[in-house]
Amino acid sequence: MFDLYSTQLPLVKLNVSEVRPSGRATFDGALPDGRASDTLARCPPFETHNVAARLHVLINLEISLLQAMNTETPFETFLNQHDEEAWSATLVTLLRSIHEVDRNATQIWFAFYPLPLFRALEQSADRDKLTQQLLLQGDYELKDRIDSSHAFLYGHRFWPQVKQAVEQHAEAFNQTLRASLADQILAVAHSVARQLKKDDSLLVGITAAAFMTIQQTGLPAFKEAPGRISIDSKLAKKSPEQILRSRAKDDSQGLFGFLKTVDKQFTVTHDENDDKAKYKLNDGQDLAWGAADDRSRDWIALDPRRMEGPIPVECRSASCGTCWVGVLGGAEKLADVGAREGKKIKEFGYIDTAEPKPLIRLACQAQAHGAVSVVIPPWNGQFGKYLRALKEEKNTAVSLEPKPNEDVSAETVQ
Repeated sequence: MFDLYSTQLPLVKLNVSEVRPSGRATFDGALPDGRASDTLARCPPFETHNVAARLHVLINLEISLLQAMNTETPFETFLNQHDEEAWSATLVTLLRSIHEVDRNATQIWFAFYPLPLFRALEQSADRDKLTQQLLLQGDYELKDRIDSSHAFLYGHRFWPQVKQAVEQHAEAFNQTLRASLADQILAVAHSVARQLKKDDSLLVGITAAAFMTIQQTGLPAFKEAPGRISIDSKLAKKSPEQILRSRAKDDSQGLFGFLKTVDKQFTVTHDENDDKAKYKLNDGQDLAWGAADDRSRDWIALDPRRMEGPIPVECRSASCGTCWVGVLGGAEKLADVGAREGKKIKEFGYIDTAEPKPLIRLACQAQAHGAVSVVIPPWNGQFGKYLRALKEEKNTAVSLEPKPNEDVSAETVQ
């Protein structure tokens, strides 16, 4: 058997089943519509002593046809027309329709699974080498976390129904309707909300995550995921208002708490789906130092990056990017981003903003002055500079392309 995987596309397999005395080889099918067999019939006889070499010639003859073969569904094709900028615009449109309980969470989820990083890895000639170059650690591939990546969204409770509705939407997708990405997400969210008798705003964020998941994993892999939720039934019964009140609540400092200064303590919640996922830190202490005192579990067994407490950490100086977190609640209770944190978090590629209190922080730099709720991504890396360089190369290439009706060979005569 000769496996024809000389390109990035899913090519065919040809089985050399027989070499006849005339020197003509027979092959078992390639393309489902029979086009390959027709081409094979037109090929010259194969010499018995040189079948492999002749087969290579056949591959070259078929390569243009095979590259044109597209296994994407129309819905996947539609999604793949949307790059980072298109998705950013879509999120801006959707945010006003997302319930407050998931507004931050949805933005954090998209920061945790950036489309440009996925595409860079997908298009790399040497994926393993690029992974090492970008210092990627942990579970950074969305295909391995189709059902669990969004467990920190309130809408995760409705994942089985959302997943089914998105699959049905993908199968029935009609590209001629020309509905925008945002409109399609809102329509699917509305249909699930009506089915569950819930407010639409609770379904929009998780539906957007489902659309992006298909773009990064493909529809077949998405459909193969079992569609289970990752929280127990007790926690799943919490209302959005209960979660918002919990995020807003600060620790009581006692009757004379207003007199306390350095000995104030606050609670950091690092998994809202686990009642025991909390630790205390002192007022003004950064999130990473506070987490280092939490020895309630064997953290390394749960995640090799968690060498000191629940938050992965290495350098404590904003040099490695290991300790990045998303802030679900209490962002206003963290000190403003300092110059070093602001610079490094952009270099790592986690977020590019001038906001003083963004939703993505480096735990070793973010000093707390109140209770906060964070979510810890399952991976880390340093990819910001690389992605910016790719973008600059692309922009340069576009700027050098000749404009329509422009004669590039003509010289201007003064």
